[in-house]
Amino acid sequence: MLLDVLHVSTEYFPAAKAGGLADVVGALPKYLNDSKFNCAVIIPKHGTKWIKTQKWDSVFKGAVRILENEYEFSIEKFKGDAHPLYVVDIPGLFDRESIYINKDKGIGYEDELERNICFQLAILEWLMSLKKAPKVLHCHDHHTGLIPFYLKHGPAYKKLENIPTVFTIHNGAYHGSFDWKKSHILPTFDFSKRGLLDWNNTINPLATGIKCCWKLTTVSPGYMEELKYESNGLESLLENEADKSIGVLNGIDTEVWDPKTDPMIKSKLKKSLADFKKENKLALSSHYKFDPDKPIITFIGRFAYEKGVQFLPDLICRYLAEKNDLTFLVLGTGNKVLETLLTKTKELYPNNFDLVLAYDEALAHQLYAGSDFLIMPSKVEPCGLNQMYAMRYGTIPIVHGVGGLKDTVIDVSAKTQKGYGFRFDQLNVYSAFVAVKRAVELYQEKKKFAEARKKVSGLDFSWNQSAKTYKKIYKELLT
Repeated sequence: MLLDVLHVSTEYFPAAKAGGLADVVGALPKYLNDSKFNCAVIIPKHGTKWIKTQKWDSVFKGAVRILENEYEFSIEKFKGDAHPLYVVDIPGLFDRESIYINKDKGIGYEDELERNICFQLAILEWLMSLKKAPKVLHCHDHHTGLIPFYLKHGPAYKKLENIPTVFTIHNGAYHGSFDWKKSHILPTFDFSKRGLLDWNNTINPLATGIKCCWKLTTVSPGYMEELKYESNGLESLLENEADKSIGVLNGIDTEVWDPKTDPMIKSKLKKSLADFKKENKLALSSHYKFDPDKPIITFIGRFAYEKGVQFLPDLICRYLAEKNDLTFLVLGTGNKVLETLLTKTKELYPNNFDLVLAYDEALAHQLYAGSDFLIMPSKVEPCGLNQMYAMRYGTIPIVHGVGGLKDTVIDVSAKTQKGYGFRFDQLNVYSAFVAVKRAVELYQEKKKFAEARKKVSGLDFSWNQSAKTYKKIYKELLT
């Protein structure tokens, strides 16, 4: 295996997806490979439907020990046509349908720590066996944060110490921290370097990855700045590591998200954007029994407080109690309290609001194609991909001005440059209400609305520019 870069992640689209991490790791290596940069991805062998239905070749077998337990594992390579994809098969630890959550209990897996450590150690053992290791390791989020540390300070992996590492924070809210009382489950390391593992008297894999990587990136310039003053306790660390840090805006895979060829939507884009939107909106309106003359505002995503879903019931009720001139559609699942609140909201306004409690990739594509607006009231949004998908399909975003949303959506009222979306900078129901009201007013001005829709559909949010930035980063690390 002669690789320029190996991406290490817990998610990868289409194999295993819980959020935007999968989309990024599924797309970035593809664009790098298109520019003659040889990349591969390695993830755990989850028990997802996609993984179970593919064919794999075993390329390495080994074992790692956690306390008294020895876990046998194998590294397997995907036999399909995509860029190289490897999985770490650790029976009993990752062969579960859900990536992070025990669905029966609705909480994270109790053996999450053991899973993450075994995954990382298995990769290190495999890399030690190779005659030619990858030139760069690109690690994603806290699940991989111990790898940069062990490359430098794990005696068993001395052979790998000169491999440069890039560490990307996709969501700084999750650190993977655990008590020092559990440090004995880690393999031997140079104890004089234990400070690199520590943050706030715990072993903090996210902080460790930040400290030990050669280059630190986040998924948007705005999020990089936000982390310096709001990162769940890592603010001073990120300030200290600023010299090796850069925010690189995520892109989207324009082959997957292409309105001209998308197999998941009712009508594909031919020549007329107006006809494309009308036909797909009619498909939505007829299925959900809504008035197609009213604008459709959609939310798509996980039901989590960081996504601002808690504001949606109040926003929907407040607006529909006052006006009857739009339709709300919500697709997602997650927090049970939020699911209940939205279900009760649907009971109150069955003619103007519908709710689908599911993760449904095909329906998401249809919603992007058929909706007029997409709302994202996120409290935290490191980059955000949904707003880019929406704009690719001519759907105008309504967003809270945070993180990558601030980087990618310019309000229509901007005086210095022509805007193309709606932003509200205060995260509360009133500010969101005003933004929705402004969006409906634009919808009613047919000419201006058509111009705005055309503008967003023509924006380039592909990975091309971001891939060039990462290629530059890798090359600088290798010189």
